Amino acid sequence: MRRPTIIDVANSAGVSKSTVSLVLQGSPQVKPETRKLVHTAMKEIGYVYNRSAANLRSTGTALIGLVINDLTNPFFTEFATSLQMALASRGYAVVLANTNEDPELQDQVVGAMLEHGVSSLILSPAYGDVTNTLSAVERAGIPLMQVLRQVESETGRFPFIAPDYSEGGRAATQYLIETGARNIAFVGGLDGAEVTQERLSGYISAMKDNHFQPIVKTGESSRSFGHEATVNLFKEHPACDAAVCFNDLVAFGMINACHETQIKIGTEFQIVGFDDIKEASECWPALSTVHCGVSEFGEQVADTVLLWLQDGATPAQHTRTSTRLVLRQTTKDTV
Repeated sequence: MRRPTIIDVANSAGVSKSTVSLVLQGSPQVKPETRKLVHTAMKEIGYVYNRSAANLRSTGTALIGLVINDLTNPFFTEFATSLQMALASRGYAVVLANTNEDPELQDQVVGAMLEHGVSSLILSPAYGDVTNTLSAVERAGIPLMQVLRQVESETGRFPFIAPDYSEGGRAATQYLIETGARNIAFVGGLDGAEVTQERLSGYISAMKDNHFQPIVKTGESSRSFGHEATVNLFKEHPACDAAVCFNDLVAFGMINACHETQIKIGTEFQIVGFDDIKEASECWPALSTVHCGVSEFGEQVADTVLLWLQDGATPAQHTRTSTRLVLRQTTKDTV
């Protein structure tokens, strides 16, 4: 069962959330009978007041640490911006750090944030051993939310939230099949990385369900890899007629390679990206892609972390948000 929140107290006592807040702050504005009603409701539903979080807010020193694995990737930049704006609108300042996929640097920046008194941490972990990072957070006793990717062995201690990558990969692949594509490749993503495996699993599932042979080319999540992989793909698999890309950056590289070889994108060869970063709708031709709702996702993470921090509402251990396929110019209409 989830931990009761201030909203639950208000509903149980039949008063407003603001009235409960005044009672918790010991405000003289509240009538004695109302104060008694609220305290009775708190006792009945088992609500525990998080006074340390309240003190942080009242002194104006409410800091939240945000640690991102790769801010050079526009997807993570757009997420960080959305989250920072959502937290700022609620009176919290964000301390932001980029680890560049370096676990040692991650240990360093997380340690510094803990020393400066962040009230919680939001972490998109670097690949590699992050045991030291998570142990330091656990010793500090502050909430930590894993976002976008997770350390599999640590999900019992630290809640995780991310888009439903597997479903997105499946939807993209199934759509290409419905347009008549038969030799569909999956391109990009580091081999063995959890996010790669999730996006790839949706693709593999759709291909096997339709009795088609998968074509997989994993590698860096970059334009340069997308370009290089496309050149090799056409040499090794000349019948290949479509690709699901690990992310939009890989798809942009594939688009560039198709332009160079004068292959008609959207007719002779279809491309679907993943993430739906801003540039996806602005490139030429405009990229069909799996929309992860990064702006809405940032706001949801902010709401979840603040409910945890302020009201003790511990998040679900594992949360997936919905994805959807956005069709533009790099794909055909269904047959």
